[in-house]
Amino acid sequence: MKPILKVTVIQSNLHWENISANLKMFDEKISSIKKEETDMIVLPEMFTTGFTMNATNCFETMNGKAIEWMKEKSIQTNAAICGSLIIKENEQFFNRLIWMQPGGNLFSYDKHHLFRLSNEHKTYTSGNQRQVIDCKGWRINLSVCYDLRFPVWTRQQFFSDENYRGEYDVLLYVANWPERRNTAWKALLQARAIENQCYVIGANRVGDDGNNIYHSGDSSIISPSGEIMICESNDEKIIFAELSMEELIAFRRTYQFWKDADNFDLHLS
Repeated sequence: MKPILKVTVIQSNLHWENISANLKMFDEKISSIKKEETDMIVLPEMFTTGFTMNATNCFETMNGKAIEWMKEKSIQTNAAICGSLIIKENEQFFNRLIWMQPGGNLFSYDKHHLFRLSNEHKTYTSGNQRQVIDCKGWRINLSVCYDLRFPVWTRQQFFSDENYRGEYDVLLYVANWPERRNTAWKALLQARAIENQCYVIGANRVGDDGNNIYHSGDSSIISPSGEIMICESNDEKIIFAELSMEELIAFRRTYQFWKDADNFDLHLS
């Protein structure tokens, strides 16, 4: 297990419904990251298009150029790279978070909670499986944007024989969360960290989208105690942080709140 996990979040504006322009833009940003400088690079939700319901004209397939681009970037940086994009599969559209390993192996998570206010549920198909992946011995729970509002979906469970590890160590959200609701964004990121005693990473975009909705970013990294380690607002930024397994375990060992948690079963439809 790697005792320190080096995390990079790219907070960026997005070119509306323009896959090629976004890949070129992220190409330039990622080229500034030195090899071995990071273990994982996190991009926003729908990083190739912005948060659009125009799936018919903006979709990719699992063999498309965006997936191939992610594979190339993971090899180039020797780091995992992740972000969500529009995927068409079996005649359905998904808001799918892709986690690409440096060796080319990938994992995916389909957004479970679809944003009703934008009619996302009428365009995309909801996923019904959680996804916890391994990154150099760290367990990372993958989630997308609106999932943040629903704590049961990501509720941590601990196991007494696992030395304070539990189901996961890091809870990751990629998002297109607008500025007009950023109070909820910031508060809920902290809440998820506190209640699950884990690191939380929230990667958001900035700027106006194609619907003239402004995004202030507020990409954040939160400690297991709920402390804001980093929060960047309004500007395009490449954010670096180091997460400590030693500090995570020490916090859980000192504050064993999880021992008093209610037992529950999560029933997936």
